[in-house]
Amino acid sequence: MSTTPPQTLEFDGIRALVTGGGAGIGAATARTLLARGASVAVLDLSPDTSPEGTIALRCDVSDSAAVEQAVAEVAERLGGIDVVINNAGIGAQGDVTANDDAEWMRVMDINVLSVARVIRAALPHLRRSENAAVVNTSSIASQTGLPQRVLYSASKGAIHSMTLAMAADWAREGIRVNAVVPGTANTPWVGRLLDAADDPVAERKALEARQAHGRLVEPEEVAEAHCYLASPRNRSTTGVLLTVDGGTTSLRVRA
Repeated sequence: MSTTPPQTLEFDGIRALVTGGGAGIGAATARTLLARGASVAVLDLSPDTSPEGTIALRCDVSDSAAVEQAVAEVAERLGGIDVVINNAGIGAQGDVTANDDAEWMRVMDINVLSVARVIRAALPHLRRSENAAVVNTSSIASQTGLPQRVLYSASKGAIHSMTLAMAADWAREGIRVNAVVPGTANTPWVGRLLDAADDPVAERKALEARQAHGRLVEPEEVAEAHCYLASPRNRSTTGVLLTVDGGTTSLRVRA
């Protein structure tokens, strides 16, 4: 009598680290990786909300020592690191006059320097992996001029450039580096923006209309892109900025 061999999941044996994995896009990505067979660790300021089944560690990504310690613990507990998803970040509003130097430094520290910190700490482990992949989270703000988003756009533009530069640095070592470029997503940060608006219903309609398909991008949709770029099945995919924006940057549809 023949038996059917067990199905191999896409991420079987893959050890993944997700920053900002306690909520929103990061949590959706962690759940998707788990469902596809990965072992997943999450770094977040609020790790208690991380998906069940992950190794959840509290980590302030603006603190180099904390990042080094957390990444070392992840590598020890997972037995190495194959995939890094850099998703931690904060928002910023206003034109170029709206944020002082301290706020510029804070946003760039968390959105940009954190990526350098995490990858620096993880690089020795990635170099030992046969499935090494880094996926950063950028934004359509890096490619499209959005009103009242100067500081945020600057930080995400830096992620765009860093992704391409790192991909070039490590292509011959087999470390793939890509980024997802989401449109306006249905995340807790966007929810807080809507709650603070004078007319939350009208503001939500305006944000939905920004996407050609007429709604916000769901975290699970961005998670699918994270996993595609991180997958060991896609070994020739590097230096890619994968847009998940409902057509915002490329389509012009009639109302």
